[in-house]
Amino acid sequence: MAKIALRWLVVSLILMCSAAVGAAAEVVVYTSVDQIFSQSILQDYEKQTGVEVKAVYDVEAAKTTGLVNRLIAEKNRPQCDVFWNSEIGKTIVLREKGVLAPYASPAAKEIPAFLVDKDKCWTGFAARARVLVYNTDMIKEGDLPESIFGLTEPQWRGKVAMAYPLFGTTATHTAAMFTTFGEEKAKNYLQALKANEVVIVDGNSVVRDLVVEGRLPIGFTDTDDVNVAIQAGKPVKMLYPDKKGVGTLLIPNTVALIKNAPHPEEGKKFIDYLLSKEIESKLSFSESANMPVRDGVKTPDHVPAYSSIKAMEVDYYQVAETMPEAARFCQTVFVR
Repeated sequence: MAKIALRWLVVSLILMCSAAVGAAAEVVVYTSVDQIFSQSILQDYEKQTGVEVKAVYDVEAAKTTGLVNRLIAEKNRPQCDVFWNSEIGKTIVLREKGVLAPYASPAAKEIPAFLVDKDKCWTGFAARARVLVYNTDMIKEGDLPESIFGLTEPQWRGKVAMAYPLFGTTATHTAAMFTTFGEEKAKNYLQALKANEVVIVDGNSVVRDLVVEGRLPIGFTDTDDVNVAIQAGKPVKMLYPDKKGVGTLLIPNTVALIKNAPHPEEGKKFIDYLLSKEIESKLSFSESANMPVRDGVKTPDHVPAYSSIKAMEVDYYQVAETMPEAARFCQTVFVR
């Protein structure tokens, strides 16, 4: 009897070990980065490591906000390991709500300190910029406004496109206006845009497409959206506004480990991979044309150095804190 019991015990252990060996490692990644830019990086990680990446992408109209709300809803039973955000404001919102876990990645050593959370709950990398896209068949360079404030002038009435400012980088941008211009000036500016019949659409890529198609001459969007059109040979260029004024808002990607993630070790290894110089370089050579935030990263000639841009001086934590107030105001002004 003892021999039979021992035999079953050995068989059971073998089956348990086989199951453990056969179970493929996996990491669950939520990302607001456009799928056309992020998917190849996730697939390369799978090929290099054998770790299965289960990705959840956001939709354009709900950029970032959809996944952020999902992460908050899942806080007590996390399904995600890593959040790769295309911007920074909503990542800080998640930090404040206790959704993120600290992780000091060794790959982040050369990233500037202001792009690393003091508690290591998120790390910034590969930045975009908030720019104006304009149609070169409709506007001569000499007629371009130097500042976004110029877009409230009568000659731009009904000619400026902007994404609905409750989502994505447009929400971050409007909150940055509140913290940089001051509340009263920011509200006056946004109301002046509304009075000048700014055209509100679903997402930055829609802004770009309207300008590409010549339906509107100019609009607010991000460098990656414009670069896609430029690389496709469309008649558009991008303008970094306010070079002599408040500057252009720079928007780093951010990556964060989720607290109580189901696969924390796999999540940390994926974060190390994403923060490597190789990935920053790959993102700069892709159509997203991200700017590396550290020196020594190879880039194509058309991607400017991060330090060469006149940057809007913002405190990203203040921007995140101001986002609800800015959103409430925008809801009243840009009612749809």
